[in-house]
Order: sequence, then structure tokens, then C-alpha cells
Amino acid sequence: MGFIIRGMKKEDKSDILEMMSVFYSSPAVLTNGSNEIFNADFDACVSNSPYLEGYIFESEGKIIGYSMLAKSFSTEFGKPCIWIEDIYLQEDYRGMGIGSEFFEYLDNKYKDVIFRLEAEEENERAIHVYKKAGFEVLPYLEMKK
Repeated sequence: MGFIIRGMKKEDKSDILEMMSVFYSSPAVLTNGSNEIFNADFDACVSNSPYLEGYIFESEGKIIGYSMLAKSFSTEFGKPCIWIEDIYLQEDYRGMGIGSEFFEYLDNKYKDVIFRLEAEEENERAIHVYKKAGFEVLPYLEMKK
């Protein structure tokens, strides 16, 4: 199956908001988000935000998934840090190597950075893909306020 990875465009908004709604209501994430948050995230992806980038996975002109990357700096590792905040593929397109190709795409695009992501322990299929791409489990307790 052929697919492309491209940057998000303003005209992708309705498809991406729909996918975000599915993703954030799934067991893959702890929070359900909101339309206000989804809109803010999408708008940051298609603006000149230095903090957030959005990517589309597309096959035969159809959007089949998306990803959002947040940029920061890791003092722990002494280099730029890219958080893979969202990575979502529609059910019919999972297990086809798209996630692995996306990680390879990121490795080629970003040199000398640390990539980080979060995963729910129950999401064994995704964790397998992440480990295959070279991600390691960090023994941290995450906190938020």
C-alpha cells in the first residue's frame, strides 16, 4: 500500500478534528480533550508556531491518520527534544508499517535530537512499534498540574 507523509494544511481541519475526537476518546489516552483544545492544537499545527508541527498520513488522496510533534529542549539529555504527542491511524491502516516509516522519516528529518512519547501500558501493539523504532521505556512517574 502506498502512502505519503505531508504537513497539515488548513483544508485538512475537519478530517483531523474528527480523528482527534476518536483518538482522545480511546483507551490510548487518559484525557478526552475538548473541541476547544482540538481546534487550538490544529491551528497551531498549520500556523508558524515554533512549538507544534502536524503531519498527515495520506493514501490515494484520503487522509488515513495524523501526528503532532511538540518541540522543546531536554536539559536531561542536553539537546532538542521532540515529543510525539499524537500519532493516530484509522483502524484499517494499522499494522501496515506506516508508524515504522513515520519514525524513519523523523530520524532522517531531525538529527541529534531526543524523541519522546507516552503510551498506555495496555496499548501493546503501539508499544511494539515504538520499541521496534528504538524507543526505550523510561521509569518515570509523570505528574501534571
